[in-house]
Amino acid sequence: MEGLLQYIWQHKLWFSEDMVTGDGRRVRVIDPGLLNTDAGPDFFNAKVEIDGHTWVGNVEIHVRASDWKRHHHDEDPAYDSVILHVVEKDDAPVHRINGELIPQVELKVSPRFNECYDRLVNARVELPCAARLKEVPRLTVTEWIEALAFERLHGKVDRVRDLYDRFHGSWEDICYVMLARTLGFGINNDAFERLARVTPLRLLHKHSDSILQVEALLFGQAGLLGGAHSEEPYYRQLMREYAFLANKFSLRPIEGTAWRLFRSRPQNFPYRRIALLAQFVHGGFNLMDDILHADGTKQLRELFDLELSGYWTTHYSFGKPSPSAGRALSSSSIDIVLINTVAPLYYARGEMTDDYQMTDRAIALLEDIRPEKNSIVAMFQAAGIKCDDALTSQALIQLRRNYCEARKCIYCRLGHRLLATDARAT
Repeated sequence: MEGLLQYIWQHKLWFSEDMVTGDGRRVRVIDPGLLNTDAGPDFFNAKVEIDGHTWVGNVEIHVRASDWKRHHHDEDPAYDSVILHVVEKDDAPVHRINGELIPQVELKVSPRFNECYDRLVNARVELPCAARLKEVPRLTVTEWIEALAFERLHGKVDRVRDLYDRFHGSWEDICYVMLARTLGFGINNDAFERLARVTPLRLLHKHSDSILQVEALLFGQAGLLGGAHSEEPYYRQLMREYAFLANKFSLRPIEGTAWRLFRSRPQNFPYRRIALLAQFVHGGFNLMDDILHADGTKQLRELFDLELSGYWTTHYSFGKPSPSAGRALSSSSIDIVLINTVAPLYYARGEMTDDYQMTDRAIALLEDIRPEKNSIVAMFQAAGIKCDDALTSQALIQLRRNYCEARKCIYCRLGHRLLATDARAT
């Protein structure tokens, strides 16, 4: 609740005519100050006028005035600089260490603000603001979508930067881990990244001339060669190869229980994705170089449009064959790889080398890819937000996961606009 009061104060969402101290002095806020996220008063360098006299200093905010003493601010010199105590409920006077009374005001907002806030934050519906989004100016929506797209992209760029430090600037290693993670397609992202980290590219390169050995290393390190299908010749070959290589290199696999299969369609099982990763490694992994030299989206798609060979042409997993295993990745799956692997690599590389043509290339790629088809995009489209490309669909995913699901409506520009409108309503 105190965070909401800070938000109201920061954005001046109160009835100005109601700003009167407990002892009847008129208060006019010239500058609410800067929000302090560390210890000490809540706002620094505020400027307020009290009965015609201008004061510059700090502001402290509490739900109840008695919280001042409960938090021992009356004994802390850091709070002697407070020029105004802002509260929801004035239930006690507050003083500095020397006993001097500190001006205090109750923060009053429109009842509609509280109703709007409660509806946004506490309503048990997927998108509480859906019916009112049409009230938000189109420019506000457009600017917020753009900001969210870059916020999401920078989150992935941060992952690339971490990998850059881990692999001492080896872009092929970075690309390998990024690709592996993306092949998890949400449900197995973490497991795929763990697999890539415990099966480094330098190890795979030693055996990249043999697809069987690469597959043995990856399936073995994935913890998926426990002997459940030892009646199959291919499976037994993998087991023998992995046992030899694991002993030779002192390898330790991840747990087979790390992989999630529950409620997954066969196309999303990790087995064929691991076989596809092996296909990329077979003959030497040079995907980052290929990505950098690809001429446009069409050539990029071709890099990931591979056909599996041997056992995996007719299987989704170990065991019973399937007559319709199909291609390794569908067209929409390839787009997801471009969104989550290629675009972040382009953008990170551009930022880290001051090559702004490369960062522009990342944005152009996302704008050239069709929007993702999922429940999040569909929900916002039903609420009236247009989505024409992957840059926008990525923004909507960021909005949903980081703001809507967390009910951080006061930090969302759309929620803020609605709250600000209702805060001043009579």
